[in-house]
Amino acid sequence: MTTSDLSALPTNARGERLITHLRHVDLAVPDYDKQLRFYTEMWGLSPETTDDGIAFLAAEGSPEQYSVRLRRAEEKRLDLISFGAATTGDVDAMAQRLATAGVPLVAEPDKLQTPGGGYGFRFFDNDGRTVEISSDVAVRRHRRIEEGESIPVKLSHVVINSPNPEATVAFYDEHLSFALSDTLHSPHMGEVMWFMRTNPAHHSLAIARCPHVSLHHASFEMRGVDEYMRGSGRLMRAGVEKVWGPGRHLAGNNTFTYFLDPHGNTIEYTTELEELDEDSWHPHLYDFSDPEVTDQWGTANPMSEFVAKQSFNDPDRGVFVAPPV
Repeated sequence: MTTSDLSALPTNARGERLITHLRHVDLAVPDYDKQLRFYTEMWGLSPETTDDGIAFLAAEGSPEQYSVRLRRAEEKRLDLISFGAATTGDVDAMAQRLATAGVPLVAEPDKLQTPGGGYGFRFFDNDGRTVEISSDVAVRRHRRIEEGESIPVKLSHVVINSPNPEATVAFYDEHLSFALSDTLHSPHMGEVMWFMRTNPAHHSLAIARCPHVSLHHASFEMRGVDEYMRGSGRLMRAGVEKVWGPGRHLAGNNTFTYFLDPHGNTIEYTTELEELDEDSWHPHLYDFSDPEVTDQWGTANPMSEFVAKQSFNDPDRGVFVAPPV
C-alpha cells in the first residue's frame, strides 16, 4: 500500500478510526402511539424528548441522548443509523472522503437540530439507507443500572439486510474502516452474515444476506445475564412474540433473545458481547448449520424458516430517500 493509499483511509492523524461507536437507530412507523407504548412501557426505554409524532427514547445506562428515535409515518421504514466520531475535524474529513469517492451526501456537515446538538452529516450507503456521523453531541445524564433491573443499558448493535451483502461489506470496510470480526456461512447458502466492528466490541454492525434491503434487528445490551433473563422472561410472560432464544451465540459470544415489536421489527436483548484484542484477532468462518454455532447453550428454539423469515422483515421503501431531520 502506498502513502497516497494510506492517506485515503478513514482514519485521523493518529491512525485511529474516524468512527468511534454506534449512537442510535431511527424507525418510522404508522401506528406511532402503539410503538411508543411498547418501547417505553414494555422494552424499557425512557421518553427523553417527545413531540407530536416523534419521540427520542434513551437507554438509562447510556450517555447517548437517545438510542431509538420513533417517527409517525405512512409507511414503516428504517430512517437512519447513527454513528459517533471524536471531533468535528473527523466529521469533516469523513464527509470529504466520502464525497470524493462519489458517495452521495444527504446533507453537508453542519450543526445538528436533534437533542444534544452536535455536528454531523448524512449520506446514503450503497443500498440506499441513510447513515449519520456526528461529534460533539452533549452527554446525557445517565446512571448505573442496578442489580436485577431488566432494562437496556445501551444500544449494542444493529444488523441490516442486503440483497448484495458482499458489496455492502466492502462499502463499510473501504469507506468507513469497519473491520471484519467473523463470518457465518452454511454448506447450502454460502456466506450469510458478516460481523463488523469499529472499536474492540465484536460488532456494532452486521450485514446479512436477504432478498431485499431492510432492518434485520436492533440489539440492546442488558446489565448482565440475570438482568437479560429477567427481561426476556418479562416479555415472554406479557405475551410479546418471541422469535428466537434465550441462547448464546458463538460469534461474539453474546446472549440472545429476539422479539417482534408491534410493527414486526426484530429486536434483541443481549449481554456479554465479546471485547476483542484487535492486534491479535483473526476472523473466523463459522458454519451456522452447526447448532453449537447458533446457540452454545442449546436452550433456544432451533433455527428455522420461521426465524429466518422474521429477520428478513418487510422491504424498506425508504432507500435513497432521506428522512426528515
